[in-house]
Amino acid sequence: MHIVVVGLNYRTAPVEVRERFALAEEQLSDALTKLKSTMSIMECVMVATCNRTEIYAVVERPQICGHDVRWFMEQWFGLPREQFTNYLYMYEDQQAISHLFKVACGLDSMIIGETQILGQVRDAFLEAQRLKTTGKIFNMLFKQAITLAKRAHSETKIGELAVSVSYAAVELGKHIFGSFSEKNVFVFGAGETGELTAKHLHSNGASRIQVVNRTLEKAQEVAAQFNGVAYTYEQARPELEQADIMISSTAAKQYILTKSDVEAIMVKRRNKPLFMIDIAVPRDFDPSIASIDNVFLYDIDDLKDIVESNLAQRKMEAAKIDVMIVEEMKQFASWYQTLGVVPLIRALHSKAAQVHETTMDSLTKKLPNLSEQELKVIRKLTKSMVNQMIQEPVERVKEMAGEKKADDAIEVITQLFNLEQELSEHKNGQDLTDTPVVAASDRKGIVRSAKKLAALVRS
Repeated sequence: MHIVVVGLNYRTAPVEVRERFALAEEQLSDALTKLKSTMSIMECVMVATCNRTEIYAVVERPQICGHDVRWFMEQWFGLPREQFTNYLYMYEDQQAISHLFKVACGLDSMIIGETQILGQVRDAFLEAQRLKTTGKIFNMLFKQAITLAKRAHSETKIGELAVSVSYAAVELGKHIFGSFSEKNVFVFGAGETGELTAKHLHSNGASRIQVVNRTLEKAQEVAAQFNGVAYTYEQARPELEQADIMISSTAAKQYILTKSDVEAIMVKRRNKPLFMIDIAVPRDFDPSIASIDNVFLYDIDDLKDIVESNLAQRKMEAAKIDVMIVEEMKQFASWYQTLGVVPLIRALHSKAAQVHETTMDSLTKKLPNLSEQELKVIRKLTKSMVNQMIQEPVERVKEMAGEKKADDAIEVITQLFNLEQELSEHKNGQDLTDTPVVAASDRKGIVRSAKKLAALVRS
């Protein structure tokens, strides 16, 4: 089995391409179900944000998976593959695992170290898990990635500088206006990004914040935090001529402001400068608005150069996280290697449990006068004996999982402990206990030991 990721992000594709692959939250379930139905894909998770659309998959043959994922993207997003193939990247196995860890930690984000991506990766995984498009491998890998990202942010200083797309938008406004104290600010969108934008604006001196949203209730909820005013889109239109700054991050599928809309606004403003930042994907503001005199329009890609001065310290902290990622990759590789010998280990445990129970049954028949307390002590001590006997074989099996001749060694152990029946039961879906007890031993010897233990208990 192989782990692959196929996707595009802000490094490989401009915003006009990325917006064609935007995936609304309500579409994710259907998209995942459709993707999982592809024959070559055994497990899958989709991570879709404004800066990336990525498909993670567990497959048997990566080349076939790459073809199937491109076919899925072509069908689902309605775009001929020749128009997007050149923007795609594909990583396999170790590269794919490293990429996921970096994404979750914010090291692959436009603004390095940002924490919003961690929640997005977590939500993507939980949705895939809910839909049962993940299995043993991704359940382990994504949980490990999420735990690593939380640890990276708590054990390093990478998150101390408040740098995010919304923060960068506010910083851009500060560079142009210097102060927000006397400026009328309109924030379009009351989702997580819109709310974060409003928080940054308020903390930087903006006191005239208007929140515009499709539903008035959500706009009111956000605006109330900053003594702002809430509007629906329709209610806001007559007020936009008062705006000095517009920052938008909605999930609208069409432009919420066109060139003609802004031209009308500028006439009423008597061409007083208007500053607009569009951090939505797909874009909220018609790009042709930029051609209007005294209108300064920036989109999400324009923010790349704004935050460079804030990133020096984060890059230093990122180096520490890189070391953590290497260690996590080793741990995952160790776990992954043992998957092939899990049936054998379970078979050893099952065999040991059977032998131990058979021995205890024989003991109770031969020593019928033992008390419950004596039996309890004997059972505990004999189980401890056999646990110690199986400990080294189990550890050796795990070590052999990564060796070149692992299959030959596993076959020898299977025959040595006569585990064919237990392995067959496991293959047929029967439950094999995970209780860490022992392999077969001399039952007569255990009975003799038990008699001695009983005498010790009585004494």
